[in-house]
Amino acid sequence: MTSTSVLSVNDVSVSRAGKNILGPINFEIMPGERWVILGPNGAGKSTLLQVLGTKLFPTKGTVTVLGKEMGKVDLFELRTRIGTCGALTNEEIPYYEKVHDVVLTAAYAISGRWNEVYDLWDESRAMALLTTFGVRELGGRIYGTLSEGERKRVQIARALMTDPELLLLDEPAGGLDVGGREDLLRRFTEFSRDPLAPATILVTHHIEEIPVGTTHALLLKDGLIAVSGPAESVITSEHISAVFDTSISVTFDSGRFFARATG
Repeated sequence: MTSTSVLSVNDVSVSRAGKNILGPINFEIMPGERWVILGPNGAGKSTLLQVLGTKLFPTKGTVTVLGKEMGKVDLFELRTRIGTCGALTNEEIPYYEKVHDVVLTAAYAISGRWNEVYDLWDESRAMALLTTFGVRELGGRIYGTLSEGERKRVQIARALMTDPELLLLDEPAGGLDVGGREDLLRRFTEFSRDPLAPATILVTHHIEEIPVGTTHALLLKDGLIAVSGPAESVITSEHISAVFDTSISVTFDSGRFFARATG
């Protein structure tokens, strides 16, 4: 890992029941980069994201996040510097919690409001993030009563509460209708234009869900990296067809990728 990288994965493998389900893989992410990880079901995307989020230790290899090597650092402290949004985050959030508190409690890296004391800066930041992602008016609602799309927006706001240096997004537009997806992608693109925005890794099945401004892509197949590098050179008809075992035509328009089957 170079001294300036945000994340480095070196010869990492994850095994279960004596079988490799991921790896060995190697890649590195630099500050300001926006990565997308693509691949079919069972390719290892969720496993890789758990490793990168320090939720799962690799069986072999080393993972260095924000200059700290997993296994040699206090993970509780490190996790406050990593924002996460996805299925694991959703399971940790109490359904009875008020939306405003769902975001606010991330300041202490906890789920569920108790007796913590938050200052005006925390309160203001939570409200600003809810505003950025279009759910300010839901601040007083109970999290469990929200729609899937509303929960995704709240989760992203929560992930950004601690001003993380690395943001991990697991299918943030999954389950949304077209209008909800496009609105969320627009808001996320606007947020990402901030030069102080964190480096980002987004996992998805669908290339239409890749936001404008994505700089790099990594394609996974059978637990291995098929190809990685600058997004426009990776997300091509040839590479996508090979990874998904289907003849697919990929087009690029106005900063967005689109796909359709041709066979």
